[in-house]
Amino acid sequence: MSHLAYLFSLQQVGIKLGLDQIRRLDRLLDHPSGAVPAIIVAGTNGKGSVTAMIERGLRAAGYRTGRFTSPHLTRLEERFAIDGLPIDTPALEAAAGRVRRAAAQMASPPSFFEATTAIALHLFREAAVDVSVLEVGLGGRLDATNVVTAQAAAITPIDFDHEVWLGYTLAEIAAEKAGVIKPGALVVLADNPPVVCETIAGVAQAAGATLIHAADGVQTTDVTFEQGRICCSLGTPRDSYAALTLALRGRHQLPNAVTTVRLLEELTAAGQFELNASAVRTAVEGAVWPARLELISWRKTQVLIDGAHNPSGARALAAYLTEVYGRSLPIVVGVMSDKRVDEILAALAPAASHFVCTSVAEARSAPPDDLAQRAQRVAPRVKVEAVLNPMEALARAARHGAPVVVAGSLYLAGEIRGGIA
Repeated sequence: MSHLAYLFSLQQVGIKLGLDQIRRLDRLLDHPSGAVPAIIVAGTNGKGSVTAMIERGLRAAGYRTGRFTSPHLTRLEERFAIDGLPIDTPALEAAAGRVRRAAAQMASPPSFFEATTAIALHLFREAAVDVSVLEVGLGGRLDATNVVTAQAAAITPIDFDHEVWLGYTLAEIAAEKAGVIKPGALVVLADNPPVVCETIAGVAQAAGATLIHAADGVQTTDVTFEQGRICCSLGTPRDSYAALTLALRGRHQLPNAVTTVRLLEELTAAGQFELNASAVRTAVEGAVWPARLELISWRKTQVLIDGAHNPSGARALAAYLTEVYGRSLPIVVGVMSDKRVDEILAALAPAASHFVCTSVAEARSAPPDDLAQRAQRVAPRVKVEAVLNPMEALARAARHGAPVVVAGSLYLAGEIRGGIA
């Protein structure tokens, strides 16, 4: 069995929250978790975008960066980026072999995510990066990425998601997310409901961490919305940035940009890194993050791909579609069965002319017929059909108008992007 085949075989282990296994693996790899300064990004929505922006800003300032994100869209290599570029397959194969040999000394195998986290930390140490930026996979406190002692954390908007593992109240979920806060660390918190802010503040105080509320003292002026992107001038307690054009589409990217800017400014003020205004500007104007309101041409049809894998993400997408297009659009939708399926469909419905329900090659994917039945129940005014193959679903949706929207799952986004490519 190849090292990559071994790695994928670990998916059968399933989701395992807890730090015991990753700490053993880290020890057997001679502690790559402590080899590189780390910044960690937790939250429910926007954490991938914020991770991409932070990494872009640090790279613009001249730092050699490692970036670890999940899930990947089409290739596993995407999860591990050095200086903004995914690693090549031979490098991944070699790193997977190193982790496999270490894991062979453990009493039980690591999970797929634990192994990929270990691979990322090993790769970043080998590449001698100056800083790693790690996106939390699930939760925070017991997520494998939390094996690092991050000197700074960004916490994006928190909402209901993965309740089986994280809890059924916002306070419980926030407490799990706040588990990434380390003693003495810098924490920048995006705008959140009061119960989330109170929970995060309590954890930060107990850890002796410095908590910055990202929106405090920030002013946005001259705000316009052009081709789906926010243009504005931004003033913070530390600097001002005139005529910014955010690289990532959607109004919801403005708070993500504010969180990024405040983190980079505070890292500079604390003397941990040095970023000038130009580098901070590049963070929000130069970030690239696929499958987040990503517009792609396919067979002379425009396809708008967005993960939108929970109710709040679906609401943000629907608001964007209404504002930018002003009419209902065909939506190819595929959702994991352990998500809040009905709420996601209900959130998308105001922007949908048709739902073409499909599924992906993932065990958790809701069957198209089941998804279609649920869509008919929660959105009776929307025309619904079920198509097993995602690319066939895309072709079917294209008959009903353009652009075609793809939403409901990053796994679906990856399959569609791979099929278009």
